Amino acid sequence: MAEGGYEKVFQNTFENAPEEKLLKYYGCYLSTSAGPVAGVLYLSTAKVAFCSDDPLSYKVPESEEVRMSYYKVVITLQQLKAVNASTSKTNSVEKYIQIISVDNHEFWFMGFVYYDSAVKNLQGVLQARQS
Repeated sequence: MAEGGYEKVFQNTFENAPEEKLLKYYGCYLSTSAGPVAGVLYLSTAKVAFCSDDPLSYKVPESEEVRMSYYKVVITLQQLKAVNASTSKTNSVEKYIQIISVDNHEFWFMGFVYYDSAVKNLQGVLQARQS
């Protein structure tokens, strides 16, 4: 945040087209096989992107070396296939957003403070692209 707000963080973290504009951003968690990763989900005029708040450690394959890197996901709006809202059957407070790419990769996001707004805006860009 010391870099000048979410707009600056978005610009510095992801490759952006010159005319691309950040529309919305949401603090949330990305569900991974290693557990939930805290970060920010960005919605721009060209993509949906997620970046973790902190770098995560990972082991370099075929080596003992451990490195640190931010966890990032980028889906261009052209690659966006579906945005599905979901609520846990056992705990109605747990709400999720499933994002599916055209190559059928699924990403599950949770822990939104502004869940309804995130669903509305993500589904809105998908519908606008499909019309």
